[in-house]
Amino acid sequence: MITASFAQEMARYNHWQNSQLKEFLVALSPEELTCERGAFFGSIMGTANHLLWGDWIWMSRFDNGQGPGGGIPASKSLCADLSEWLPLRDTVDQRITEWATALPDGVLTGPFTWFSAAKNEDVTKPYAQCVIHFFNHQTHHRGQLHQMLTETRSAAPVSDLVFLPEEV
Repeated sequence: MITASFAQEMARYNHWQNSQLKEFLVALSPEELTCERGAFFGSIMGTANHLLWGDWIWMSRFDNGQGPGGGIPASKSLCADLSEWLPLRDTVDQRITEWATALPDGVLTGPFTWFSAAKNEDVTKPYAQCVIHFFNHQTHHRGQLHQMLTETRSAAPVSDLVFLPEEV
């Protein structure tokens, strides 16, 4: 279905997108970041927190490392502000890159099992499907952030995969 090189390219894309996103978030006032915007996770900060939490929880599943704790409802409060969020975003992005770099093709053809707190049970799905979901989840929430940034009259990051720079 997919290869390790797909995951590596998506990890590069994730890093590029988040690098751009950080620049736009830093330019906003705390009020703009936390303003309720009617999004599923409320504000820009709430959505950015959930995106980071989702990346972190999936990485803990993929690499058996530390996870963020808490569940989906609390995910929008992962970090109180950008001073907490920015370094944690960098740490998780580095972890994603390291995981993708070390990912062998063979593992993608097998099953993947994790404990889902949302379902309160073990779930087994094809590993490739889980990896695709992981990267799709990022894109989904970055799209929401793009919309909310536009509402602030901010420019928003370039998100087209075809414009991913060779070096990120």
